[in-house]
Amino acid sequence: MGAPLCNCTGLDVDTSPLERFIRPYRITDGGNFRLADFDPKDTASLDEDSKDEAKEALARGTEWLADEQAKLAAQDRWALLTIFQARDAAGKDSTIKHVMRGVNPQGCRVRSFKKPSSEELDHDYMWRCHQHTPARGEIGIFNRSYYEEVLILRVHKHVLDGQKLHPSLVTENIWHERYEDINNFERYLSRNGTAILKFFLHVSREEQKARFLKRLTQPEKHWKFSPADIRERRFWDDYTVAYEEAIRHTASPEAPWFVVPADNKWFTRLVVAAAICQRLADLKLQYPVVGEGRRAEFEAAREELKRD
Repeated sequence: MGAPLCNCTGLDVDTSPLERFIRPYRITDGGNFRLADFDPKDTASLDEDSKDEAKEALARGTEWLADEQAKLAAQDRWALLTIFQARDAAGKDSTIKHVMRGVNPQGCRVRSFKKPSSEELDHDYMWRCHQHTPARGEIGIFNRSYYEEVLILRVHKHVLDGQKLHPSLVTENIWHERYEDINNFERYLSRNGTAILKFFLHVSREEQKARFLKRLTQPEKHWKFSPADIRERRFWDDYTVAYEEAIRHTASPEAPWFVVPADNKWFTRLVVAAAICQRLADLKLQYPVVGEGRRAEFEAAREELKRD
């Protein structure tokens, strides 16, 4: 287990060891996708004794990620957009914190999307997200995203009424129309140099209950609890349908979904880090090569500094 995230050095890297932690969870063609086919407790045959080793591998992966981020910024040709979606208490915040802990904040754009503002509701629903997509050379992190438009709105259809759409635009095919919009948007970003990775952190109903109880019984976790969490839990089956439909209709090779087991946070973080490392390795990032003209400038500058 010690090697999965440590072979990522140099330009031509061997990412094949990462596939063990990526392939089972990567969706590039939704087909007949069902959440029931994915076990939230899965750890790719790793047991509890492997937890410390997994944490060491994650540390190596985040260190390599920091190096790749520097190349991403210097090359200034690509952007990486990571999207995190999940049910409440699935661990989005902690996953982002642990996987991205080594990156330079100056090259990272993080955005958490909550209830739309009045200004955002006066625009098309993609507007508030589009303006926060990463620039070339940056890593973008969306904590929730435009996918809320086919998730929470599908479960709570009355929310759609607040989007000021003319009734003629709210058709019986509105969800499929929005899947089409999302696919077109992600294809557009991809064609303009933004690599996209989408993560659904798949937590079980039992584990969510356990995490909610911790929030209620441990004082240091009280701040995390909201009565809305319990209300949303009542719609578990409705959200299952909404997530299945969203993943089924928006998974693609250029913007794959990763259905990441989320009952064991140490494994969740390992899978997310592996997927990001592999995608950056695929871009074959490198520092720009300095031409002969610039080298002459450097030599002149060096000589001037010596005389100073």
